[in-house]
Order: sequence, then C-alpha cells, then structure tokens
Amino acid sequence: MAQELSEKELLKMEVEQLKKEVKTPRTLISKTGKEIKDYVEAEAGNDLLLKGIPEDKNPFKEKGGCAIS
Repeated sequence: MAQELSEKELLKMEVEQLKKEVKTPRTLISKTGKEIKDYVEAEAGNDLLLKGIPEDKNPFKEKGGCAIS
C-alpha cells in the first residue's frame, strides 16, 4: 500500500501519526521501571517458567519409556 502513495501522502500520514503520538501520556522510566520490577517479583511465585509445572498437571510429560530389546 505504501508503495502506491506519493511522497506527499506518506509525509501527511507520518505527520498525522506523530500528532497522535505526541498526545500519549508519558511517565518516567525511573517510576515505571520500579513498578515493573515490583510486579515481576510479586508474581514470581506463580511463574511456571521459574517454579516448573507439577508432574500431575504437565500435559507434555512422557507417558512411558521406550525399551529396545
């Protein structure tokens, strides 16, 4: 689609997008970074990648071994 537009139309679209972005509320990374860190630490106990999946609820566990005789 962008290939079919003239340079003027592309620049107009870019200006419209920048107008939308400038209205986006911003917060300091020092605040949001701490909030993210606190959230991750609070939820670490529920994270299956950290604590693992219980064997009885693991749908991917091997059902049985393979024996070659």
